[in-house]
Amino acid sequence: MINFFLWIGIALGCLVFVCLYRASVGPTVMDRIVAISVIGTKTTVILLLMGFIYSRIDMFIDISMGYAILNFIGTLAISKFFYSRKSIIPGSKYFAERGQKNKCLS
Repeated sequence: MINFFLWIGIALGCLVFVCLYRASVGPTVMDRIVAISVIGTKTTVILLLMGFIYSRIDMFIDISMGYAILNFIGTLAISKFFYSRKSIIPGSKYFAERGQKNKCLS
C-alpha cells in the first residue's frame, strides 16, 4: 500500500511540472492564476500522501489545511486584483481610457 501512495505522489509531482509550464506560458493571466491554484491543490494532496506514507496523518492534515487556506486566499486576492485592473501591462489601452475618464471628471 505504501508503494501505491509513493507512486501516486510521484505522478502528482510530475503533473505539477505540467501545471508549472501552463503557469509560465499561459495565454492569459487567468490561465496562469488557475494553474498556480492547481499547483497548490496538488501540493496539498501530496502532503496528505506523505502523511499516509510516514504514518503521521494527523500532523500532515494540519499542515495541508493551512496550506490549502493560504492557497485559496491567495488565489482570491490575485483574481480580484487582476479583475479590477483588467491588464498587467502598464501602458495598455485600459489605463489610457481610465486616465481620460478621470481627467473628464475633475
